[in-house]
Parts: sequence; structure tokens; C-alpha cells
Amino acid sequence: MTIYFLVYGLSCFGQLIHDDDRLLVYTVDPAKQELRFFWKNNDGINYSNFQSLRQEVAKKNKQLVFAMNGGMYKSDRSPQGLYIENGRILAKIDTTNKASGNFYMQPNGVFYLTKAQRPVICRTDAFINDNNVEYATQSGPMLLIDGTIHPKFNQGSSNIHIRNGVGVLPNGHVLFAMSKEEINFYDLATFFKLNGCLNALYLDGFVSRTYLPSKGWEQLDGTFGVIIAETRN
Repeated sequence: MTIYFLVYGLSCFGQLIHDDDRLLVYTVDPAKQELRFFWKNNDGINYSNFQSLRQEVAKKNKQLVFAMNGGMYKSDRSPQGLYIENGRILAKIDTTNKASGNFYMQPNGVFYLTKAQRPVICRTDAFINDNNVEYATQSGPMLLIDGTIHPKFNQGSSNIHIRNGVGVLPNGHVLFAMSKEEINFYDLATFFKLNGCLNALYLDGFVSRTYLPSKGWEQLDGTFGVIIAETRN
């Protein structure tokens, strides 16, 4: 039997969040906050972790407010699947639909921001690059598809790990969540569903880290490919 520990609270932008004390939760309004995707610095060196990213943005007189690993990566820490940064395709979309691993649990999906800073999560087979995409990362599996929990997830599953994911709230803000303890796919997807997200995407598993000093959470270690972060002048 699964027991949910749930509370309600307002995010800093007024969205009523149906919370779960097993999760570290953060919301972003991309229209008002500076949400960006990062992979390599100007010298072509992978940021790899939040410590190096924090140091790099500080050189530009910016503060790292929030960061989370933003998708799976290959052995050389290049993005697995699609990656777009500043409108440029730096890694091609992966449309393979018969392979092993979480990334290929169909349907997988894409989280992207348009040039107007509108957040979208969609199935990989529904993604269209119309030259209006500013940032994009591909991962999988989808946690929610049009309001429905992924059909391959089982309630009460013993397949538990530290996991993180992203969803788009009804008000258009982005909802990020990382588990503080091991959690199964079904429970993580349920969290996004309870908050009214229609689509949500799994980002990664046991390697997941979050930098969120406003909540006393500063995981500066780790080795990643893509990082999703909020910066502030």
C-alpha cells in the first residue's frame, strides 16, 4: 500500500502546489525568471556540475538561483537525444522506439522553451522544430501524457530510485521536482498529476542533483550533461 504525505502551499508566484514531503519542489515562471539550459562553456568545456556553473555565471555578474540536471547523457557527457541551446541544435533528436533503458520507454518526450519563453512538454513523436525553439532537452519516459500516467508505470512498484522530473502547470509555470528519497515512477507521476499538469517528463535517476539554496539544498557535486538553471542579475 502506498501512503502519500501531501500538503498544500503557495509557490512564490501564487500557484497552489499540492506538495509531497518526499520531494524537493521548485516552480519557475519563464516569462519573468531567467530559465536557461546549459551544457558547455565558451571554451567548449562541459560544466558537469553546479559548482562550475555557479562559478561561470558569477563571471557574468549573475547569481545561480536554481539548477537541476536536465536529461540523460552519453559516456562523454553529451546529451542523449535532442538538445537545443540558444536556438541551435547541438544534438539531434533520437527517434529510436525499440531499445532498452528508461530513455527509450515509449513514449519518451521533449521539454522545450520557445523564443517567447513559453514552456512545452510533448511526446518525441509530436515534437516539431519550427525554428521557434530556444531551448530543448529530450528524455524519457514521459511521466504524464495528456493527463494520464504512463501506462507502463505500476502503483506500488518496488522499482525505486532518486528521480527528478519536470511538468508544466495550468498557469504556464514550470514545475520541477526531485525526490529526497527513493521513489517509483508511479508516485512521481502522481505528484505532477495532482498539481494539474497535463504532460510531465522524467529527467534522470540516481545521479540526480538539485541546487536550491533558498530551501537549504546545495548539491554541488555530480557529473551531468545538460543542466537546467535559473540565473539572476
